[in-house]
Amino acid sequence: MFFFRLLSYLPLSMLYLFSDLIYLIARYLLSYRKNVIDENLKFAFPEKSEEERKQIRNLFYRNFTDAFFAETIKMLSISEKELSQRFHVVNQEIIDAEVEKGKSALMMAGHVFNWEMAILGVALNTKVTAETVYLKLNNPFFNQLMLEIRTHFGGVMTEKRDFRKSMITMRSQPRIVHLAADQRPPGSEKRYQRDFLNRPAYFFEGGEFMAKKMELPVFFGTMTKLKRGHYRFEFAKVAEPPYDSHEAHSITDEFCRRLEENIRNQPDLYLWSHKRWKM
Repeated sequence: MFFFRLLSYLPLSMLYLFSDLIYLIARYLLSYRKNVIDENLKFAFPEKSEEERKQIRNLFYRNFTDAFFAETIKMLSISEKELSQRFHVVNQEIIDAEVEKGKSALMMAGHVFNWEMAILGVALNTKVTAETVYLKLNNPFFNQLMLEIRTHFGGVMTEKRDFRKSMITMRSQPRIVHLAADQRPPGSEKRYQRDFLNRPAYFFEGGEFMAKKMELPVFFGTMTKLKRGHYRFEFAKVAEPPYDSHEAHSITDEFCRRLEENIRNQPDLYLWSHKRWKM
């Protein structure tokens, strides 16, 4: 842990030099998950030429190494001032207002780079409690490292298996609950199937269930990369009670629509190396 903390004190410009090296290794030497990335892009963007999809893949490698190495390590010790300069949150007040009125609010987002920075950016900008539901990593060391990074500015992290207990307090302790809602659920869990980027995909519907059961407003977070190391994250309300007239899956469907729009605007920011469509 000491090594990573020491590394995090380097300027991000220096960490990007290491990221450049890892990028070259991932792209040219290892061809990291190239077949998976190419297959995902081919289904998602059949209208694009092979050369255009190749450009997206190469830009993805750049974003992947920048986000997972340089930027994530830097967040272990980044100052409030530097994070505010690099990560601009828009409309934080509209989701805070719901919590200040005494009601928890759901924030649904996808795996668009740099989602780890979004956890810190929201925790820094909000005036209320922000809780993120996460999946525990198999490696204890890296799981602890990511917890330290993600709670750097006071955000609350709740492991998915413990979230049911946490839900009990959502009425008495209103807060923002952040869900990465594009993860592929295992076959053992209840899941919803729909087309996503031109292929059938399964989705968790925990967010939809909570929102409709507890009458909670739902927000979507759109990520935009402005330039290297600089992002814009914008909240927009996508659903609010009463939900009597809403059809089944309405919230999940709207989440998918907005996430697809986010991805199509900057396709190299999505996590294409993930086997998202594995049935």
